[in-house]
Amino acid sequence: MSIRIRKIGRIGQITLQRPEALNAVTYEMVLAIESALDGWRDDERVACVLIDAEGHKAFSAGGDLQFMHDTASNGDFEAGRTFWRDEYRLNAKIAAYPKPYIALCQGFTMGGGVGVSLHGSHRVVGETSKIAMPECAVGLVPDVGGTLLLARAPGRLGEYLGVTGYRMNASDAILAGFADYFIPETEWSGLTEALIETGDWSAVAALARDPEDGPLLALREQVDAHFGEDTLAEILASLPDDDWGAATAKSIRAGSPLSTNCTIELVRRARESNDIRSALQQEYRFTSRSASEGDFVEGIRAAIIDKDRNPHWRHGRVEDVTAQMVTAMLSQAPGGDIEL
Repeated sequence: MSIRIRKIGRIGQITLQRPEALNAVTYEMVLAIESALDGWRDDERVACVLIDAEGHKAFSAGGDLQFMHDTASNGDFEAGRTFWRDEYRLNAKIAAYPKPYIALCQGFTMGGGVGVSLHGSHRVVGETSKIAMPECAVGLVPDVGGTLLLARAPGRLGEYLGVTGYRMNASDAILAGFADYFIPETEWSGLTEALIETGDWSAVAALARDPEDGPLLALREQVDAHFGEDTLAEILASLPDDDWGAATAKSIRAGSPLSTNCTIELVRRARESNDIRSALQQEYRFTSRSASEGDFVEGIRAAIIDKDRNPHWRHGRVEDVTAQMVTAMLSQAPGGDIEL
């Protein structure tokens, strides 16, 4: 079984159980989590929800990209759209859940893993945590409500994190607003026991401490100086001729030019709306056509299937993507916008 869901003591506990696949979130897992949350919403015996995962490498490194590739490469675009519609509905429910929703995020927490954890009310990271939104590298955009998390990051960190896929450590994640508490991972089992016994979320705050500053703090000034430019091409042109500028440009250009350009627009739309449902709807406009009109199938082929790390994107460079192309990718979704 890829997921274990149970009521134990005063909590509802969800444990991801696909460590061999870095706990990638499958469609069945999405539906199971949603069903559990619906059942626990009005259950007085459940004081709070705890989501965690087996294995040391990852809470969840993303969604089920193999499934997405297999269906889309055979011309079945509707399977992916169904996955995203139901996944995004779950993400919105987590963000609005009326009970404390506590997530313990060790190791890699990316993509779909972000969606089932970091919209919760109490997001815990530890020494091994590596949090990122690297979707541009596979021809997607930060989704599962990730554009809203990015939009709420201080200054222009959201644009930077979204197009580079920068991996945040615990301190970075707290700075960027992706996490709330740093607790050493050796104390997580004791925290879980306390929650089971009492259902009192204050046990989380009681164990939290300040991590050492991460590298993202020192980057704030230069990120803000460059990532406020109007377009991604202008951002790239403004980057300094130094090690950081070169590394940043390389990270941006490694992603799909269509995806990175659309990411800038999506983060800015999410910043303006500041609403999870609006952000998810905008993301769905892109993801729903990412296989049929974007680079998603090729991106997964290069990263996951053939692993040659040599994707052939539809556009050669960031500068080749026009504003009209971005507008087209973010127009009303095929079959209509989703209702959340």
